[in-house]
Amino acid sequence: MAQASQDLGILEMALIGYQVEKEKIEGKIRELQAQLKGKKAPAKKPGIVRVKRVMSGAARARIAAAQKKRWAEYHKRQAASGKAGD
Repeated sequence: MAQASQDLGILEMALIGYQVEKEKIEGKIRELQAQLKGKKAPAKKPGIVRVKRVMSGAARARIAAAQKKRWAEYHKRQAASGKAGD
């Protein structure tokens, strides 16, 4: 099951990468077409949307568990140093 979610993540990231490359290529095409017509190329296509990174529920759970473990260790050390000082 974990392999399938990894495969989906890889495919999603590949798709995003290809979409970015496609935008770059389309921009170059617009520049060349504008040069052929004797005009300046437009600066950038407005409305380009950045794709937000998606994290799986399992990944969020692992990160949360690791953070809870770090905080528990931190509080354990704080309590131990507070008792030793008394």
